[in-house]
Amino acid sequence: MDLFSRQAEELLRRDAPLANRMRPTTLEEFTGQEHILGPGKLLRRAIEGDRLSSVILYGPPGTGKTALANVIAGATKSHFQSLNAVTSGIADIRRVMEDATERLKMHQMRTILFIDEVHRFNKTQQDALLPAVEDGTVIFIGATTENPFFEISRPLISRSRVFRFEPLGDEHISQILHLALEDKERGLGRYETLIDDAAFFHLVKTANGDARSALNAIELAVLTTEPDDSGVRRITLEIAEESIQERALGYDKSGDAHYDVTSAFIKSMRGSDPDATVYWLARMIASGEKPEFIARRIMIHAAEDVGLADPHALLIATAAAWAVNFVGWPEARLILAEAAIYIATAPKSNSCCVAITEATRDLETEHTGEVPLHLRDASYRGAAKLGHGVGYKYPHDFPGNYASQQYLPHAVTGKTYYEPSGNGYERTITERLANLGKSRLE
Repeated sequence: MDLFSRQAEELLRRDAPLANRMRPTTLEEFTGQEHILGPGKLLRRAIEGDRLSSVILYGPPGTGKTALANVIAGATKSHFQSLNAVTSGIADIRRVMEDATERLKMHQMRTILFIDEVHRFNKTQQDALLPAVEDGTVIFIGATTENPFFEISRPLISRSRVFRFEPLGDEHISQILHLALEDKERGLGRYETLIDDAAFFHLVKTANGDARSALNAIELAVLTTEPDDSGVRRITLEIAEESIQERALGYDKSGDAHYDVTSAFIKSMRGSDPDATVYWLARMIASGEKPEFIARRIMIHAAEDVGLADPHALLIATAAAWAVNFVGWPEARLILAEAAIYIATAPKSNSCCVAITEATRDLETEHTGEVPLHLRDASYRGAAKLGHGVGYKYPHDFPGNYASQQYLPHAVTGKTYYEPSGNGYERTITERLANLGKSRLE
C-alpha cells in the first residue's frame, strides 16, 4: 500500500461515524448479548477456539451483529471476507467462492464470508452459497434484521445455526456511551464534555436498545455544541432531545416485528387487559401502521374472541372501521382506542369460532349427506312430486314460533357445533335453547 493509500485509509477511519469507530475488536470489549456470548456459551467458545461453523445472527438494528463479525475477523486465522447484500450480486458471490476454493487448494486456508443484510439476497443468490458452505470451503456468517425462517432459504438455514440478538439493555447503552465519551483515540475523549444526568438518561432511554442510534445522537450532540469560555461542551437535556428526536421502535410494517406486535395487540385484547391493549395499539400507530389494518384486526377479534358474549362488539368494531376511513389521522387513533378498549373489556366467548371450525372439519372428514327432503326447495313446478318440502313444519305456525324437526343431514344428526359459553349475552342464549328443549349443556 502506497503513502497516499495509507493516508486515504487513515482519513476514512478518522472521519467514520462514531458508531463505526467504536466497534469492539475483541470479545472482552463486546457489550451485551450475554445469553449467547457470556463465558462458557457455545458461540463464545467457538470464536475463542477459532472453530466457528456457519451461523446466522438475527436481531434488531444496533445490537452488535456487525460488531461481532468485526470481532471474529480479528480473532480467526481464516481469511475473512465481507459483502453487503444491498450492493452485491451473484457475480460477487461467485468471485468469492472461486477465490475461497483457490485459497483452500493453494494455502490450505479456509474463508469466512460475512454477508450483512443477507435477507436482501434472493433465492438464487442464497443458493449460490450452498456448495461452498456444504463442503466447508466457506464458513458463512449472515446478519439479518428479519426473521431468517421467513427470509432465508431452507437449505441455507439447515446448514447454519441461528443466534438471536436481543435489544441492548439500558445498562449496556450507558456503558457504551461512557466508553465513547472517554476514548480519546476512537471516541469523543479529545473533547472536554460535560453531559447533564437528565440528558444522558434521555439518550439511553430513547435509544430503545439500539447502540448505533445512541452513539449517533451523542456524537451529534458533542460536535454541534460550542465549548464555553472554559473550553467545556455542556450537553443539556434540550440538546439531547434535539440530537435524538425520534426513538427507534424496532418495527417494520412488512417485517418480523410487525407480526410480533400485532400478535401482542390481539392477545392483550383476548386476555381482557385494556392497558396492554392500548399500549400495543399506540406502538402500532407510532410505527406508521395503517389504520385500516388495525381496524381489520379489531373486527376479526370481535367475531373470533368476543362473539355472541357481546353482539355489540362486532357492531362497534365495524363502525370504528368505517369511521377511521372517514376521519383519518390523527383523530382516528381515538376511534381505534375506543373500539380496542371496548373489545378488551367485553365478555369473551369463542363458541362461534369453535362452531364454524367443527362444522368445517366435519365437511372435510364426514359424509356430507343430502339435504333432508322436508327442507328442500319446493318453490318450482314438480318439486312436490319429488317429495321436496313434504312434512316441513313452518315455525310461525307453532307456539313460541318454534317447531322441533330435523335440520341437519342424516350423516351428522345429533352433532353439536355451537355450545354457548354462559358469558355475557350467551347466558340468555343458553336459557332460550333450554326453554326450547334444545339445551346443549344438559
